[in-house]
Amino acid sequence: MHASPSAQCTERTIDDSACPNLLGALELVGRRWTGGILAAAAHGARRHGEFRTMVGGISDRLLTQRLKELAAEGLIERTVMPTTPVQVRYRLTADGQALLKALQPLVQWMARRSVPVGTAQPPAHHPG
Repeated sequence: MHASPSAQCTERTIDDSACPNLLGALELVGRRWTGGILAAAAHGARRHGEFRTMVGGISDRLLTQRLKELAAEGLIERTVMPTTPVQVRYRLTADGQALLKALQPLVQWMARRSVPVGTAQPPAHHPG
């Protein structure tokens, strides 16, 4: 049984309509700080301050924005606690957990690389 063109990329160009799932997934997880926020949630971060501590370098404004985006995508659940002052708690949804599980092969691939991404020199061009 073969997957339909909409479920897999083919030998066509990456911009082709055959690749919307791949492009959507890469766009979602490729946003700056998103991976760190999801990992922090998986490692127990529940409150804004915990995320800020675990995801070093992110601004409060951008953290708030990314948490809202991830909640809108259904990857993180945002719960407002009726306390004084109001507290907000976050947790991974089942979809968020499934995404992290789906990313594990990519993480393992990266760990096996002898050259970290971004440090490799381009191959020498040999005119021929």
